[in-house]
Amino acid sequence: MPSPRSAGLVALVTVAMACVVNVAQPDAAQARPVAREQAGGAPSDPGNLTELRRDAEKSSQALAEATKALEKRQATLSKADKELKVKLDQFRVATARLSEMRRPLSELVQSLYQAPSGGDMAPFLSGQDETKSLRALSDMTYLVSGRDEVLQDAGRLYQQQQRLAAEAQELRATKLLVEAQLGVEIETLRKRSATVVRSLTKALVKLGVKVNQGGRSGGTACDPTRVSAATDYPNGLLPKDVLCPLQQSGQELRADAAIAFVALSEAYRKRFGTRICVTDSYRSLAGQQAVFYRRPGFAAVPGKSNHGLGMAVDLCGGVQTFRSPQFNWLEANSKKFGWIHPDWAYSSPFEPWHWEYDPKLAAKL
Repeated sequence: MPSPRSAGLVALVTVAMACVVNVAQPDAAQARPVAREQAGGAPSDPGNLTELRRDAEKSSQALAEATKALEKRQATLSKADKELKVKLDQFRVATARLSEMRRPLSELVQSLYQAPSGGDMAPFLSGQDETKSLRALSDMTYLVSGRDEVLQDAGRLYQQQQRLAAEAQELRATKLLVEAQLGVEIETLRKRSATVVRSLTKALVKLGVKVNQGGRSGGTACDPTRVSAATDYPNGLLPKDVLCPLQQSGQELRADAAIAFVALSEAYRKRFGTRICVTDSYRSLAGQQAVFYRRPGFAAVPGKSNHGLGMAVDLCGGVQTFRSPQFNWLEANSKKFGWIHPDWAYSSPFEPWHWEYDPKLAAKL
């Protein structure tokens, strides 16, 4: 039966493993006071892509937190094991040193008990000299007392060693139990994350996204749990395996932006009968340089554009015309999918065709 301290440790860790994800409520959109054209209420999300993306991201976050908790627990218990080992070694050294210091006293007392009328003390115990006899008795009393102290000290040290050994064993047992519990939790979360990503990939394929397009394999590029991998690369130098294709051939974005855009495009198709037309999406550094020199004043400095992060698109099919029905519908509904028309694009420079994905806004959906 585990001790109360061990049970407390297990309970504490069990509570810590319960990952509670609080999803922020969306802020009220601060829309511009312009005419809007909508078709009967809020647009739907075909394929439930937003919900699937959110579930995948939650699973990924919970998996990361559980893994971090396991690593932290392992580090803490490993440190405690080392400290206890040091203490036990110190007590063993102290016991040996004390035994060595008291050994002559112990041996002398033992010899007196075995031969109380002989040895070096015999002349003093014959009774011929009262003073010497009293002194000898006093010495014997001192020696016996000293031996008792040796035994008491040794007993205390032994008890301390036993207690420390028990604590070390308890910590090791708790460590194994916690690691097993966290291991099961991590494996469960990993399987759940993989299941959600597979469902999301199937939904994208069903909506016309060729996830294996461009040399990608297994649909990993459209996995929103791998978005953090894209931040490891410079603007405009993202590899193919962190970019997810769009429904329009040759266009691609970062996974989370792509998933949100496909959902927005499907809602747009229900309103206008066709998907959103895209002229440009992710731009490589070389591509951004070409646009920058070809259209000065209408393109960001290479290495500074949201196109190079895979989070911006340039649109056509009517959206590029300011205050067209398509532009107005997108302005009214894009935020519901994490996409915005940035403030600067209304005037400086004026780019009604340019739209950007906002991860912070999407996280509130």
